[in-house]
Amino acid sequence: MIERVVERVFRSVAAVRDDLVAGYRAAGGRMCDSDVTAVREALIARLVRERSVAVGMGVIVAPGLLVDRPLRMEWWQADTEAAPVMLEVDLNPASVGFYDYAAAEWFTVPRRTGRRHVVGPYVDVHGTDRYLLTLTLPVLADGRFVGVAGADVPVARFETLVLRELGDLAADVVVVNVEDRVVLSTSPRWLVGDRAVLTDAPCRALDEPDWRVVVT
Repeated sequence: MIERVVERVFRSVAAVRDDLVAGYRAAGGRMCDSDVTAVREALIARLVRERSVAVGMGVIVAPGLLVDRPLRMEWWQADTEAAPVMLEVDLNPASVGFYDYAAAEWFTVPRRTGRRHVVGPYVDVHGTDRYLLTLTLPVLADGRFVGVAGADVPVARFETLVLRELGDLAADVVVVNVEDRVVLSTSPRWLVGDRAVLTDAPCRALDEPDWRVVVT
């Protein structure tokens, strides 16, 4: 149930990753800005297809990878039926408003582990100002870390999809992340974002993402 919703998002993210890997190989490992821009059309099409789940999708390039730009993001947002828009952030390290994406958890963890990762729930202060889950996976090409591909999913939408999968339950279900923050809850006692230490209740651990499903 939870895994099915997560896998649905990761399938689209993996396709975006594959496009960037193809661009890397076509450029002989010497990518430039235009090689990243080349994934845009397919990326937007995938985001539009998944807009009932995801509000953002894109790729974030490893610092120093491109020969003509030190930092690069190709991230698009589509929260309504309006045309998708590109997320504009300040990538100038000398600027007060510099967005240091290389220090973000959704970037550093896949880079370090080589595995998929889910961050959240958190308030997206750089884009939607909503509670989000950010799902990312590493982009690896010929043994080199190229960057990450990912998607933003509003917690409310994620909760709706999972509850639809769960159906009618006699017990309450609370999903908590590694920080014991509530990701999803069918109980009025626990709200998304609450800290809930539920060590005594029966639970089931998920491998990816690293969450616990607690039955109360």
